[in-house]
Amino acid sequence: MNLDTESLRVAFAVVAFTLGVLFYFADFRSTRSPYSAWWCVSMALFLAGSATFLLEETPNRWLANPVGNALLVGGAASIWASARSLRAVPASAWILAGGPACSALAAAVDSPATNPWAGDLVFLVTMCLMIGLAARELALGDTEVSRLRMAMAIAAASVAAFYFCRLLAFVRDGPRGSWYNAYVGPAPTTLMGMAFLAVASFSMFALSSENQTKVLRTAATQDGLTGLLNRAGFLDAAGDRLRRFRVDGNHGALVLADLDHFKSINDNHGHAAGDTALKAFAGACRAAVRSGDLAGRMGGEEFVLLLPGVSALRAQAIAADISDRFEAAGAAAGFTMPTASYGIIPIEEDAADLEQLISAADIALYIAKSLGRNRSIIGASYT
Repeated sequence: MNLDTESLRVAFAVVAFTLGVLFYFADFRSTRSPYSAWWCVSMALFLAGSATFLLEETPNRWLANPVGNALLVGGAASIWASARSLRAVPASAWILAGGPACSALAAAVDSPATNPWAGDLVFLVTMCLMIGLAARELALGDTEVSRLRMAMAIAAASVAAFYFCRLLAFVRDGPRGSWYNAYVGPAPTTLMGMAFLAVASFSMFALSSENQTKVLRTAATQDGLTGLLNRAGFLDAAGDRLRRFRVDGNHGALVLADLDHFKSINDNHGHAAGDTALKAFAGACRAAVRSGDLAGRMGGEEFVLLLPGVSALRAQAIAADISDRFEAAGAAAGFTMPTASYGIIPIEEDAADLEQLISAADIALYIAKSLGRNRSIIGASYT
């Protein structure tokens, strides 16, 4: 049985509606994540866009292409925003609104009441662009990208490639061409869209679960105030790093830092100022160290750094840089930041247990405190 384009569009709308409802109740209501919200929005826009094209056989056909194209491009833009939220990067409002607006305007000035392909050239360009951007976002990651996410990126890239081929066929063959209508016209595109939405929605559900697991894992190892590793997270990550030191024959340095007279900040300026100081010191640590270094908050006003491949003297220079950055943060905070004292321990390839290294750094830190604070002391290598 041959299905006409209108029947396929009704089926597409039913699929989008069903998947949107399932995704809303199965994922968004439990996670409330921007990722899930954007995917639900995309389903709603695809549903509305497909339904709008049913106006083509009515006196209101002049609305079909301008509104339908804008809604479908908006759905593709929402997929991009959903993928972008996985990296906790906000979607640009001008991209979200620009694509649909351009598609609507192009169709509106192209005689939509009599031209069934009004604005299709701009529509195809924007769909290709938005889905291509979504594929790029899915492929981007911090240090690694999961197989599921990469599979989704490949699927989105394939859809973007399909729209690009459709664009080339539209330009070369024209919308009335037999090749265009047989292989990349409205009917094949609607079938492809239904298949993609069905597969992508279930993959997105699995990807959402994977992302939530990652968020929970990060929350379990991250200090809620400063964003650095918490004590347990640092000890776990640093323990793994030290085991690699022994295998690879690497060296480095461990730095234990403590804010001087921190209690006076709370007493004189309030606990909110104390929190500001802690966050400012954490920011100074992040700015001074490399991406591969480990920085954590041990508790209270005590911080710790593990610096692979760094000598004790270099670690001392990094500590001085942190103090300079911390002092400069006082201007924005509106009060003078406390100073900091540091205990530094060189780590050799046959390094001792992590807790022993921290104890040795604590001794060096105590010496720095006893000598008047606001300084760093290098302790003896502990093996």
